[in-house]
Amino acid sequence: MEHVTVQGVDVPAIGMGTWRLQGRECREAVRDALELGYRHVDTAQAYDNESDVGAAIEASDVDRDDLFVATKLDGDHRAAADVRAGVEASLDRLGLDRVDLLYVHWPNEGMTAGALPDWLDLPGRFKPDSASVSTGETLDAMAELREEGKVDHVGVSNFGLDRLRAARRRLDAPLFADQVQYHPYWDQSELLDYCVREDVLLTAYSPLGQGGVLDDDRLERIGRRYGKSPAQVAIRWLVQQPGVCAIPKATSRDHLAANLDVFDFELTDAEMLAVHQPSKLRTAAGIARGQGPF
Repeated sequence: MEHVTVQGVDVPAIGMGTWRLQGRECREAVRDALELGYRHVDTAQAYDNESDVGAAIEASDVDRDDLFVATKLDGDHRAAADVRAGVEASLDRLGLDRVDLLYVHWPNEGMTAGALPDWLDLPGRFKPDSASVSTGETLDAMAELREEGKVDHVGVSNFGLDRLRAARRRLDAPLFADQVQYHPYWDQSELLDYCVREDVLLTAYSPLGQGGVLDDDRLERIGRRYGKSPAQVAIRWLVQQPGVCAIPKATSRDHLAANLDVFDFELTDAEMLAVHQPSKLRTAAGIARGQGPF
């Protein structure tokens, strides 16, 4: 496993995303991932699977210090007291005494803030119950938990560039990461340039474009040269960029293994450019197929 080094911390370049995985399916997928060599697991309070993730971790023989475990605050855990109570509940469900990275799942104002482009307006947008709570209050509470050792690093998720800048100014601790949707059809170049410049990790969720890359002829042609699938080309494209880690979701052991098998080839500069083809149509189709980013 290769690592991304941010703020002096080595983060596994590929992690396991667990959105929509619950129960036995989640436990078995995380178990398989850990056996295959994954050491970065991403969950969230809103996924309702922290207990399953924790059970898989507890059943594995992987040393805790070798794992990088991330979770995210739900919409109703934004006020200072709720942040603390929510994190303590997450730690209990995960069976851990600390998490490596705690994200704010969405800006407190909801699923706006640059997470989605202006041309895309989804029904049923995620709205935190505590939308009246300032993001600053939430970040302050997270920083306190970091000081106490319950959280190693503080991050944000679905923050566009302006709100990321504001969060970094407001947070009385280093802001470690921004987790955003990033794949060949969604341009995050401006945000990534900023993250690289400021030494902030960019965690790419939905790296396969909600499955959209799987039938991409362009990626298939590139992958043929290396004996790789379009999905592997897309993941390689992400982790070959500075400061980026990817958290693809998979349930089958074969797919988990394939997603991890991207470190034995390197895309040329021309291929890197060819993979990146921002497309409103493909992005919208992927979000609709996956019923929204998360």
